[in-house]
Amino acid sequence: MSVVPPQAPAPSPPWRPGWPWRLLDLALRVAGGVVAVVGAVATGLLELILSTVRVSGTLVGVSVPVAVLANVALSWFAHAAVGRRWAVVLPATPWFVLMGAAAIRTSEGDLLLAGDNWVGLAMIVAGAMTFAVMGFRQVLAPPPARRDG
Repeated sequence: MSVVPPQAPAPSPPWRPGWPWRLLDLALRVAGGVVAVVGAVATGLLELILSTVRVSGTLVGVSVPVAVLANVALSWFAHAAVGRRWAVVLPATPWFVLMGAAAIRTSEGDLLLAGDNWVGLAMIVAGAMTFAVMGFRQVLAPPPARRDG
């Protein structure tokens, strides 16, 4: 038998403690995903421009290492900013759409990536393989350690 009178449980607040921080975290993750998508479009356009660079009339493959380095950076940033393994899809999707659109001839006959441009083809292969490797690494990565408290 206890000598302390029973106390009523404290009423729970209408909001959970820390909800502004969770909302801020969500907003930052969404903003990071948007930055990854915009970055993929910007670097994809830069890679398309660089795929036609010539020195003394000969194509140089400057867009291939740019594609690899940019796609590694975008994949890493998307995963770090969003905090999910599937985040590599955010920059990969607009990049693939942009490269696919560049390889289709318009009704006026314009074509950004021609089949005889070895740099453009190498850029697409290298960029696609980069996104594939980065996505595969995320799938195989061990789950992050949980920190409670």
